[in-house]
Amino acid sequence: MTESDTFKTIREMCDEFDVTPRTLRFYEAKELLFPVREGQKRLFTRRDRARLKLILRGKRFGFSLEEIRQLLELYYMGDQQKTQLSRTYDLARERLADMERQRAELDEAVSELRQQIEWGEQKLAKLK
Repeated sequence: MTESDTFKTIREMCDEFDVTPRTLRFYEAKELLFPVREGQKRLFTRRDRARLKLILRGKRFGFSLEEIRQLLELYYMGDQQKTQLSRTYDLARERLADMERQRAELDEAVSELRQQIEWGEQKLAKLK
């Protein structure tokens, strides 16, 4: 195994995950990532890459960074990730319910806006 298989530079991480260096530094400051430091150089481990993948997925699903941080920390409970998986499952179910509620609200708003547009079109047609 070569060093490039084990460690990735900040540029390689940015390219692989389509994020900015600022994003990686932010996640490091929030104690979500823990790159190895060689002077000013940051080297990201496989663990960091796995964590970043989970962070980005969690953000996509609307989890807060604090929720993500707490879920990542549960990995070290020593119970074969049972606690981590259970908590993730619970949060995911809650998030899905929120997303479905938001979608229903958005569907209703779209329907109402369509009706208003149709009403406006009819009014404009009568005024011509």
